[in-house]
Amino acid sequence: MTSAQASTILISGPASGQGKTTVTAALARQAVRQGKRVRVFKTGPDFIDPMILARAAGHPVYQLDLWMGGLAHCRNLLYQAARDSDVVLVEGVMGLYDGTPSSAELARQFNLPLLLVIDGSAMAQTFGALALGLKVYGADLTIHGVVANRTAGPGHAALLADSLTGPAAEISFLGALHADRAIEFPDRHLGLVQAEEIPDLDARIDRAAQALASMRIEDIPQVTFHSDVDLHPPPLLAGVSIAVAHDAALSFVYPANLDLLQAMGATTRFFSPLQDVPAPADAIYLPGGYPELHAERLAANHPLHEALRRHVEAGKPLLAECGGMMLLFEHLTDLQGRRHAMSGLLPGETTMQPKLQALALQGVELPQGELRGHSFHHSRLQTSLEPLRQATTQRGGCGETVFRQGALTASYIHFYFPSNPRAAAALFKP
Repeated sequence: MTSAQASTILISGPASGQGKTTVTAALARQAVRQGKRVRVFKTGPDFIDPMILARAAGHPVYQLDLWMGGLAHCRNLLYQAARDSDVVLVEGVMGLYDGTPSSAELARQFNLPLLLVIDGSAMAQTFGALALGLKVYGADLTIHGVVANRTAGPGHAALLADSLTGPAAEISFLGALHADRAIEFPDRHLGLVQAEEIPDLDARIDRAAQALASMRIEDIPQVTFHSDVDLHPPPLLAGVSIAVAHDAALSFVYPANLDLLQAMGATTRFFSPLQDVPAPADAIYLPGGYPELHAERLAANHPLHEALRRHVEAGKPLLAECGGMMLLFEHLTDLQGRRHAMSGLLPGETTMQPKLQALALQGVELPQGELRGHSFHHSRLQTSLEPLRQATTQRGGCGETVFRQGALTASYIHFYFPSNPRAAAALFKP
């Protein structure tokens, strides 16, 4: 067994929307400014928050999900991060105790101290009660301290700090971010706006880092991580070239997915579905994204449609997830009701809806075993295709459909390849 140590903290709070991403980005940027090597993780399935956090840290952000990736996978990721960095930051998902497994469970598994972020904009002394409640609900957890977000000013922040008395006196008040639109990250229907679409993102992160300068990076506790499992995958994709779509339209891909494909021997090359076509490759990967926001340009890229058609007709593998799958049907109707012609490789059409249509962790049984992932989409599909498999949600309910036409595999599921490397490799192997 080998071990590595780094200053580590998990940033969580009572609910979504408290400002966890802003605080995590601020701490990452502050550590980078001090010349420290930083690694950041995001708890649970998420593509957009990690883009912002990666900009703040200057390094790709990976997922820590005990259900999708498993305990050994998460342990190995944390060990590698501690081995290669000085500071490890983990942004939690939703509220501290929400979900199964929750951020609290991740903290328990790896002895991660917690930094609580609480939106104090509409409260005073109740701030202390809320912080105390989060502490005592999981008495076995270690609370490093609490940060107040969206305060009205220094006086309000002092009032919140003073609320940490009596039973809450052992919780340290580590700083406050005053309400400031210049540090807020804009959002839309799937969450925050993608990092590359926020022109002043670095300025926003810098401003947040300066505002939280009172929280000392050097005071973050040291945590030791161990690795006792060899997770090197077999070379199942040796010599296989994979063209991966990546631009503002299709960008929802886990760094761990790409790492695994390469570790299994594949060569990955990126292309932009908005403006070009994939170079000839053994397989194509169309991840999710925001095709509905770029439907007009995707519809106009007829060379892309033809290249995808030739690839599929040649019997070569193609994996399309969520937004990537929407590109393959005949039409896409956006939120304004405009209908756009897509590539037409699959019969049917997708239509954007004003409300969320699916949100669930789920797995699908394939010949090589269960491949896990999640779904999160606002579109609805109508198709005559017969399903290859029906996924099962983490809670045992009916999940998304997986379609197969020749070597083309399509689903609303965003797959997490490390959950089953052999099943993932089979989706790309000629």
